[in-house]
Amino acid sequence: MQSQSPYLALVDIARRAKAQAAGLPGRQEVKPYWTGIGFSLLGHRFVASMDDVVELLEVPQYTFIPGAQPWVRGVANVRGRLLPLFDLAVFFGGQLSGPRQRRRVLVVEHEKIYAGLIVDELHGMQHLALEFAREAPGDLSEPFAPMVSGQFALQQDRWLVFDIQALISDFQFMDAAAH
Repeated sequence: MQSQSPYLALVDIARRAKAQAAGLPGRQEVKPYWTGIGFSLLGHRFVASMDDVVELLEVPQYTFIPGAQPWVRGVANVRGRLLPLFDLAVFFGGQLSGPRQRRRVLVVEHEKIYAGLIVDELHGMQHLALEFAREAPGDLSEPFAPMVSGQFALQQDRWLVFDIQALISDFQFMDAAAH
């Protein structure tokens, strides 16, 4: 019996290993997603960019501010910082609905703006496939329409993309003093 050369022994080992190796998983198409914070307001579902929301809170105790617009609920002390609280539903001409215990605050911070936006309900992080992204609906006649920069259409659900930057740039919103 003739002994194999080391090279042929390695070739044989490689051949047997290849025969028993499991195949690689099939190629899967990776779909790009957009992630935002989902919330309800005035009977609509919204998502806000993760870049715009720095914190989510239960509605804290707050102090009323006399002489402020009706949508200014007051100011709360959150870990040593004064957080002005704004009722988005009242700003848009409606009122918050649903149980008080479900209401939440989206804390936004941009340049010198630090504010808490009170919404009806929080739906947590929403991972929405970009293939379902659409332009802002042209037929949206709601008072918040200027703050909607797009939408995601999924079966019966429609998630409106709420542009927090547009809100905090809105002169009327930032003019919190009653006239």
